[in-house]
Amino acid sequence: MLDAFLLALGLMLILEGLMPMVSPWKWRRLFEQLLQLEDGQIRFFGMAMVIAGLLLFWFVS
Repeated sequence: MLDAFLLALGLMLILEGLMPMVSPWKWRRLFEQLLQLEDGQIRFFGMAMVIAGLLLFWFVS
């Protein structure tokens, strides 16, 4: 179980690091746009990502 968690964490870090590595200016612009969103919009986006992750986890397992 710990091995699977560490593999998932490693994959997440790889995916999260791709954008700033490949195109730092687009990454910076994306964060500038995110800072302009309201808290509710950010919360909704986070909830959608959690639900998508749970659905993906459910379909795979």
